[in-house]
Amino acid sequence: MTDWTSLNYVVVDVEGNGYQPPDLVELAVVRIVGGVIGELSSWLVRPLTRIKPMAESIHGITNEQVAGLPLFESIKGDVRRALEADALVAHNAHVDVSVLQRKLDNWAPVEVFDTLKLSRRLMPGQPSYRLGSLVEEFNLADGVPSDLKPHRATYDALMAARLFIHIASQSADGPLSLEALRDQPPRGGKHEAPALF
Repeated sequence: MTDWTSLNYVVVDVEGNGYQPPDLVELAVVRIVGGVIGELSSWLVRPLTRIKPMAESIHGITNEQVAGLPLFESIKGDVRRALEADALVAHNAHVDVSVLQRKLDNWAPVEVFDTLKLSRRLMPGQPSYRLGSLVEEFNLADGVPSDLKPHRATYDALMAARLFIHIASQSADGPLSLEALRDQPPRGGKHEAPALF
């Protein structure tokens, strides 16, 4: 069994402008190295199209706030470097990954762990699997600086990182293996077919 902490992870969250498909307005990347939350990077950028009022009502980022900011193109290299890791983690990851794939030509994560899917599989019976509900259920926001707010990329990425560590570390049998996180059967069991080579 491989310890889940053997991989280096980047936890990401994106906030969009409210269009479909969404354009990126804010991005945060939190590193997990050796099972510990580390460096955090975040960017606020001007999207190619204005932020819709519905999106603004969720994350609170206004068109006025981003009017003088650079476009994503100017930070693309920094973002690519920040995303270098063994695996990417996000809550409802397909949204974040699809936005990043549209913004970063020819980029794809090596492996993705979705905390929404992981929590449904490994923590059944929760009343809700929304990130905010799980953060509240497991007191994951304890000690977070008061200037960080839900639905902003930095807060949500940090909470997804804490949730991922909680899921990986808090099972009744102790920390999960990487295979358990990946939902792979353990090797070497008595029902395993014999190896041919």
